[in-house]
Amino acid sequence: MRRTVRTLADGRQIIYFDTSLIPERHAFDTRSLSIAATRSDVRFDPLLGEWVVLAAHRQTRTHLPTADLCPLCPSAPDRATEIPESDYEVVTFENRFPAFAGSCEVVCFTSDHDAAFVDLELDRVKLVVDVWADRTAALSARDGVAQVFCFENHGAEIGVTLTHPHGQIYGYPFVTPRAEKISANTARYASERGRSLVADLIDDERQAGSRVVSESAHWVAFVPAAARWPFEVQFFPLRRVADIPDLDDEQRADFAHLYLDVLRRFVRIVDDSVPYVAAWNQAPRDRRNDWWLHLQLFSVRRAEGKLKYLAGSESGMGVFISDTTPEDVATRLRALG
Repeated sequence: MRRTVRTLADGRQIIYFDTSLIPERHAFDTRSLSIAATRSDVRFDPLLGEWVVLAAHRQTRTHLPTADLCPLCPSAPDRATEIPESDYEVVTFENRFPAFAGSCEVVCFTSDHDAAFVDLELDRVKLVVDVWADRTAALSARDGVAQVFCFENHGAEIGVTLTHPHGQIYGYPFVTPRAEKISANTARYASERGRSLVADLIDDERQAGSRVVSESAHWVAFVPAAARWPFEVQFFPLRRVADIPDLDDEQRADFAHLYLDVLRRFVRIVDDSVPYVAAWNQAPRDRRNDWWLHLQLFSVRRAEGKLKYLAGSESGMGVFISDTTPEDVATRLRALG
């Protein structure tokens, strides 16, 4: 993998990641841009013990532009975009409308505006995994970053504002509520039983088999027994690692194959356009020793033409009420293989 680091017109960093032997990248950003202003605020909720980000400046971010105005497509002679080059494989750059001051990057998976992650070739998915690893390592080393979150939002119903295939990477200045809960529960389990909660969870799911969607040499994908979302799959490496950079090359290649296979089933479980969130759960910076990397894949679609709304119980009390059963979802996903 070759990395080419360049600078955009307003001083933000852009990095091209290539596997093919292409000429060195030298295109410059010809736009006239003012320095992007980030007016976000991070506030602490003392009742819940959680952080909340206020980012009112994002109200003015680009919203569902037509293909000819997409800022994530390569630049053309008559139109300059966020990516100065005329083509690219995978590229990352600092978000012009970040959720908070600090580390918020965009990851473009392909220059093809009309593609989706499920359309990528296996080698391209492996390159994306390597890019996630590269950026996770870089952001984790920055002062003030407590946890790195790589994710993809796919589909208008999820809230995507740009349809070009892309994801994002956040370098949170705090440990997220989900990671706090997982850390507390795994620590308690280890103290009480002297074993790893995640290792036992993986063993139990593999032995039961009813919720396992697919398994490979290095990974297992299953619908969690207490799934919150109508359609949800979790991916765990069989050997514990703390984050994506810890995955060796075999684990990364094996994940690319398994994930692409399961994702192609997942997006067809209701119709041909199921929206989803793919969310990596990586170790917070100070909790690497007992963390087990995993990926959540879930959808807000509960049936054709119907969404799972987070209504009274979910939004008010944080208690999810599922519209499906995990065993049925796993059976349906296996059947789509």
